Amino acid sequence: MNTLFDTVATHDIGHENLRPAPMRASGLVKRYGDRRILDDVSLTLEPGTVLGLIGRNGAGKSTLLRCMLGLLQPDAGEAVIAGRPALQLDDPTKARIGYVPQQPGSLGWMTIRQSLDFVARFYPRWDGAFVDDALKRWQLPANAALATLSPGERQRVAILRALAPQPDVLVLDEPAAALDPVGRRELIGEIAGRAGEVGASVLLSTHIVSDIERVASHVAFLHAGRIVLHAALDDIKERHIRLQLPAASLPADPLPGEMRRRASGNAASILLVRDDDAPWPDLVDAPGVHCSRLSLEDFFVEVAG
Repeated sequence: MNTLFDTVATHDIGHENLRPAPMRASGLVKRYGDRRILDDVSLTLEPGTVLGLIGRNGAGKSTLLRCMLGLLQPDAGEAVIAGRPALQLDDPTKARIGYVPQQPGSLGWMTIRQSLDFVARFYPRWDGAFVDDALKRWQLPANAALATLSPGERQRVAILRALAPQPDVLVLDEPAAALDPVGRRELIGEIAGRAGEVGASVLLSTHIVSDIERVASHVAFLHAGRIVLHAALDDIKERHIRLQLPAASLPADPLPGEMRRRASGNAASILLVRDDDAPWPDLVDAPGVHCSRLSLEDFFVEVAG
């Protein structure tokens, strides 16, 4: 399928046959008063990937997404979409972007059907058949006014509006926060499946780490206004381990690849990362030392806790 990014030359790679990154942020800084929300943040969404942006509530995830989309002007740095400055996008480029904010706004006096028909006029690739099918599968009352819907229903309508245009870039800010665990799992799976069908690159922000672990190919951690890690999900699981050992066995000097150590009473733990094909330290095989892989949620707690 021909996409917007197949026809735009890239400026930062220097080769016209290579597609530009769908979205890229470089050195973003954003302040609110004396508070520095984003502190020199750089992040790239590569073509065809699902990038999960993870951070605690208030970490600045929504601010970062809005800056990357050109909805909010940063105090420093730049954001680029398909090789174009995010603050200067033309209408055809905007029509190839799907965005679901954390708190979707709505034309409350309209019904679901009226609002979708209204929005469809602005998107040349609007998929009406997908809309009809999704309304049935998600059991959304097409003739109900948006103002009468539950938070979860409003969120589903917002996601439907973002998916129906068959976007090249799909940006989702806490898309399933208003749903129960079963509903979140179903909806996240639906989003991933639809994005795969239309070939969209996805940037998904959430503080619910289990949602990311199911669908993301890459993960970025935003903590204290900075990206503290950006890597393929499989690499994170393969290259990071936690050692649990008696506090008396804790080495005085940091181990190669040590990211964090904790000690409480007679027990201690060390979070380690290794380079590709590098061996683990000898301590891994020492008596009394327990080595374990971390789930993404456990790893996030270690990094951002």
